[in-house]
Amino acid sequence: MKRSRLLCAVLAALFVILSVPSGVFAAPQYTAQADAISCILMDAKTGRVLYEKNADEALPPASVTKVMTMLLVFEALDAGTIKLSDMVQASEHAASMGGSQIYLEPGEEMSVDDLLKSLIVASANDAAVALAEYISGTEEAFVARMNERAAELGMENTHFENTNGLDDTAENHLTSARDIAIMTRELIQHEEVFNYSTIWMDTIRDGAFGLTNTNRLIRFYKGATGLKTGSTAKAKFCISATAERDGLSLIAVVMGSPTRDTRNALAASLFDFGFANYANYTDESAACDTVRVTGGVQSTLRTVHETFSETVEKGSEGKIEVQVDLPEKLAAPIVKGEKVGTVTYLLDGEEIGTSDILADESVEKIGFSTLFPRLFSWFLCAPSD
Repeated sequence: MKRSRLLCAVLAALFVILSVPSGVFAAPQYTAQADAISCILMDAKTGRVLYEKNADEALPPASVTKVMTMLLVFEALDAGTIKLSDMVQASEHAASMGGSQIYLEPGEEMSVDDLLKSLIVASANDAAVALAEYISGTEEAFVARMNERAAELGMENTHFENTNGLDDTAENHLTSARDIAIMTRELIQHEEVFNYSTIWMDTIRDGAFGLTNTNRLIRFYKGATGLKTGSTAKAKFCISATAERDGLSLIAVVMGSPTRDTRNALAASLFDFGFANYANYTDESAACDTVRVTGGVQSTLRTVHETFSETVEKGSEGKIEVQVDLPEKLAAPIVKGEKVGTVTYLLDGEEIGTSDILADESVEKIGFSTLFPRLFSWFLCAPSD
C-alpha cells in the first residue's frame, strides 16, 4: 500500500513537471480569499496586472470616484489654470453635500490647498464640489470632463454622474476595479498627491477643524502611500490603495467588500502577495556609446536610451541580460531624438522588453559651405616637402 502511494505521488509530480514547458515556471498564484465583488492588483510603473477578480464589472465606487476629481485638480494645477493659494468661495450647492464633509458654509472662502487636503485626507464631499465648480464653473461641466478624461484613459466600464460618489440619487454612476487602477496610475504620476495622501491627521481653518485620514492603511501598513477609500449602502466598502517598497510600486483596488476591516485586510493581503513575489527591474542608465557619423559636420554622435521598467518575479531581476544593437556608423543628417538603435532585455533567454536608443544631438549633413573651409584649413596646415 505504501509503495503504491509513493508511486502515485512520483507520477503526479512528474506530470506537473512535464506539463510545464522547458524554461517556463508557473507564475505566483494569489490563494487567499478575495472577499469582495471585485478587486485588482496592478504594478503602478508598468501597468502589469498581478491579480484580478471580476475586474471589469461596472459597480458603484462611492468616494473612490474622487480619484478622478483629484486627477483633474492636479492637471489644472499643472496647467496653471488654478494655484494652491487661490481662494475658493463655496456655493450653496457645494455646501449642501451630505456624507463626509468639512461643513462648508455658503460664501465661505477656503484655499485650493486646504480644499484639496480636505478632499484627499477626509474625503470631503463639499470640498470636491467646490473645487469642481472653481475649475469648470459648474459641477455638471466638471463631470463632463471627468467622463471625457475616462475615455481618454481607456476606462471602458466607467460613467460618472457626480464628483464625489454620493449615490442616493445616482442612477448610472459606475466604474470597475480595472478602470479605478488605470486612473489611480495616472493620478500618481502627479507625485504631489502623496504630500496629502500620506497625512494621518491635520487641521484646517487655522486649527479649528480636524482632519483624519479615512485610509487606515497609511498608519498600519508598511509602505502605504495612499490613496482613496469609499463606502455607501449601495457600493459597500471600496478602496484604491497605493504602496511602495524597494522600488516596487503597487495599486490595490477593492470594490464591494462587506465591511471596512474586510476591505482593508484584502488590500493589505494583495500588497503582501505582490511584495512577496514580485520586484521591479528598472534600467535608468541613459548614456549609451557614441557612434561614428559619415558625411556630417561632426564625426561622432552621442546617444541615450529610454528608461526601461518591467515587473518580474522576485529573485530574477539579477538574471536579466541586456543586449545593445547599435550600428558602428550612421550617415548624416541625424535629428535629435531620432531612433538609431535598440536595447533588448532578456530573462532566461526570452525577450521581456525593449527600449529605443535615441540620438542625443542633431548632426547636419556636411555641405560645400562647411567642406570648403575644412579643405582650405587642411591645405594650409598640411606639411610641405
